[in-house]
Amino acid sequence: MSENAHTKAEADRLVVAQGTFDILHPGHVHYLEQAAAMGDRLVVIVARPTNVDHKAAPICSANQRRELVDALEVVDEAILGDTEDIFRPIERLEPDVIALGHDQHHDPEAIRAELAARGLECGVERASAREPQYEDELLSTRLIIERILRRRG
Repeated sequence: MSENAHTKAEADRLVVAQGTFDILHPGHVHYLEQAAAMGDRLVVIVARPTNVDHKAAPICSANQRRELVDALEVVDEAILGDTEDIFRPIERLEPDVIALGHDQHHDPEAIRAELAARGLECGVERASAREPQYEDELLSTRLIIERILRRRG
């Protein structure tokens, strides 16, 4: 095991969250707060553009998105994902829990199966959605972009 890997003997419970995090918004913060509450330490894997194939490519660079996520108080560390194998950072980190966002396209059962195939024991939990807290609150990057285009396009 590498010196960076989380050891199960440690008292802290490591949670890994992941996502694109393009144009941070309150929905992202809600997801990361819920992920942090699942354990003692939160590491966030920020997707690289090559891994974002289920929606439009990110607007902001991977490094910029990682830096912004890392600046959030609830996040202990933000790292960039692997360009070839999205499970490689998970193998290195050996988390206790993988926290999925409420609307992420990942199938929890498929993730559990892949973790088992790699010999990893790790829970997979899904965060809840956040309801808007005030009128006109935007909780998705897509909605933010649509508003920008309407108002400035």
